[in-house]
This record gives sequence, structure tokens and C-alpha cells, in this order.
Amino acid sequence: MRKPILQAAGLGKYYGLYDSPLQRMADLLWHKRQNGFWALRNVNFDVAAGESFAIIGRNGGGKSTLLQLIAGVLQPTEGVLDVNGSVSALLELGSGFHPEFTGRENVFLYGDLHGIPRQEMKARFDEIVAFAEIGSFLDQPVKYYSSGMFVRLAFAVATSMSAELLLIDEALAVGDVFFRQKCYDRLETLRRQGTAIILVSHAMGEVQEFCQRALLLQEGAPVYLGKVQEAVNRYYLLYTDPAAAIAGGMTDSTDGTSAGVPGGCAGDDSRSGLILAAEAREVSNGEATFVGISLCRPDESPCRIFAQGDTVVCTYAFDVHRPGEVPVTGLVLRNDKNIVVHGKSSLMTTAKAESNRTQPGRIVCRQEIRLNLAVGEYTIEAGLGFLDQSIYDRRQFLPHEEVEAAQSRSCVVSAAAMLAVVRRKSGEPMQLTHHGLCDLPGTMHIFWQDEEDL
Repeated sequence: MRKPILQAAGLGKYYGLYDSPLQRMADLLWHKRQNGFWALRNVNFDVAAGESFAIIGRNGGGKSTLLQLIAGVLQPTEGVLDVNGSVSALLELGSGFHPEFTGRENVFLYGDLHGIPRQEMKARFDEIVAFAEIGSFLDQPVKYYSSGMFVRLAFAVATSMSAELLLIDEALAVGDVFFRQKCYDRLETLRRQGTAIILVSHAMGEVQEFCQRALLLQEGAPVYLGKVQEAVNRYYLLYTDPAAAIAGGMTDSTDGTSAGVPGGCAGDDSRSGLILAAEAREVSNGEATFVGISLCRPDESPCRIFAQGDTVVCTYAFDVHRPGEVPVTGLVLRNDKNIVVHGKSSLMTTAKAESNRTQPGRIVCRQEIRLNLAVGEYTIEAGLGFLDQSIYDRRQFLPHEEVEAAQSRSCVVSAAAMLAVVRRKSGEPMQLTHHGLCDLPGTMHIFWQDEEDL
């Protein structure tokens, strides 16, 4: 068993809130905590040499606070934190750099702050500059750098320190895809050499690919510690059913399923596992209300993380109070830039529910989508409307705009659910299926043309 580089036991950080200087003084002298909050409480974990470890959670979960405790920027209020080795940290953008100094000067300043002799920093300097790729800007004050240039230089310096523990807090989020690939290549090299890496990120695809274990935090409290796949499942569950994510326990489920993930994909009521994201926004004209949605694999197993090319089965339902003639349902997928990457309604298929129903009831749609999409996170928008029978029967002959104008918008729910698309672990002809937002159907032929045919 590898020796832990870091061990945390009962770790906590408390922040007091004071109405007057006297209250602050009383807290400092007699520890009389009247108002305040725990940013972290009862955190226990360890990280071994050569291990890649993720700390994940929603905003305000305590991730950055925990990283600052490990880096020594903050001191814990309670608990024990043992770090057995040197630490290099890339916390927030610009930390450790002086804005008035040039990039060159900041490289040596970073070394001075970490107790590294000037001669040693000079020996590493060319390697740092080559990795950062900021050219002539090296001798310009860093306050003029773009966020991308800033993080390139900061990452190059932080990863050149030969530290036994490397901390990274969301720093790679501002880099382009080519730089992120370059960074993860270097991180993997450092990991193989025995460096322990702790990564804080909201990019669940990258966490799943790079990290071996993960700690999930919610409002300063640990929710789960263990396998990355389970931690990411619980992370997405926090957006839809926080109680279920927490109720799953701190360790892996024993039956091989994701603990706390609602089961079932039938669509009759809450027993079916239909849930609704906390960020969902519903707009209704009073004709219908949204019940919920479930995401599953074709075998009916609940899932929120899919490999490129996998099929997601979306089951969603509406309670209809005032039925129209022909019900129309549909889904829209949006990426993290809020761009619609896919949208399809029942009008574009042969699916059709009972028409001209007069009594209120529940309408359920089961929609399968093959996720030939770019790696990333996507939100799902669900909608229900009604169309006159006469328009529906002639829809193939009518302009799309006319059909759309004739359709009522009974209920539309944005951000009803979230899913993630990650790279396949392997596949034919290669791991990555395509470049760009989506994989368009098509064929390719390559051949040599004989010289006499030119």
C-alpha cells in the first residue's frame, strides 16, 4: 500500500459573522461563537503518492476552502491535517503572481515564495517558457495578459516545482482544448513519477477520465468518498434529488448500482423515478403542468453519464388539465454555451397519442436519443403543446412556420435534467467518434489515383 501524502481527519473550517468589533474580539479571546457558519465540517480522507484525486461539488460546497486548507493558505478550525511532502498549488487565477511584474519576474517570484534557489529556477526557466508559449509577452507585466496566457504561465510554473503534492483549483477551465490536452499529458507524467494530484473541477468528463478517486462535498459536508463514477453520479443527483444523493451513504453501494439514483423508467408517477432538476424553469398557460423526467439506458438502468454514441432513453410526463385535439411533445438538448445541439418533437416522428381526449389526465413520452455529440455537459428542455387535428393531418404539406404558429405552448420546462457525454474508453475505429458539436451521418472513401488518370 502506498504511503499517504496527505491525511485529513475531522477537518473543519468555521467563519464567524459579527455585528460589531466587540463580538469579533469576544470570539478571538473566548471563542464565543454566536453567529457564523461552517464552510467545512467533519471531512476525512487521504491521498497516496501517485494518486489523482478529485474534489467535486456544487458551488458553495467547500471545495476551494478545502484546497486552501491543504495549501496552508487557511488554518483549520478543528481536526487534523497532515501533509507529508512539498506542495505546489494553482488555486485561483493570478494567485502567487504580482500584476505589476513581468512574466519573467513572476516566474522567479514564484520560486522565491516556495523556497527554491535562484540557480534551480534558472535551470528550469527554459522549460517553463517553452510550455507556457506566451512568446514576447514574457517580458510584459502580467496585468496585461489574457486569462488564457495567465493560466498557461501559472500552470507551467506550478508543475515545474517537482512537488510531491500538486493542487489545481478550476485553473484549466479557461484554457483552450489544445492547452488542456497538453496540461493533462503533463499531469499524467507527473502522476506516473509519484506526484499526488488533487483536482477541483466542474468538468465531470475530465474528472472521470483523469482521476482515480473522488470526494463529493455538499454545503461543506462530505457526501461520498470513493470511486469516481459513483461520485459523478451523485454529483448530478444533487441537482435533481439532493436527499437521495446524500442518503446513498459515504461508500459504494454493494449491489453494483449507483447508490441513491432513482430506479425505473416507466412513466406513471413518482414511483417511476420521474424527477425534476432544482434549476428547472417551467412556463405554462394553465393547460398542463410538468411531472418530471428520468434518464436511462436502453436496459432501463438509470444513468446520467453516457459515452459518445450511447443511447439515452428520456421518459417524461405532463399532467394535462385542459386537453386539446392532438398532443405534441418534444425535447431540446443545449450545451454549456446554451446552444441548441438537438431538438425533436413528436411531429417529426410517427409517434402519436390519443387525439380529441376530453378528460384531464397524464400524458407520457418515451424518447430515445443517440448521443453522437461532443464531449461535455448538456441540459434537457421538455415541452408539451396541442395542435388542431386538421393541421396535424396536413402537416407534411404545410410550411414548418405555419405548423409552428398553429401549435399551442401548454407547458415548456427548461433545464429539466442534465446529462454528461464522455469519451468512450475504446471503440472502433478509434476512441473519439468525431470533431465538432455532433456526428453527422456520412461515408468516406480514400483511394490512389493512377498517374494516367490525372
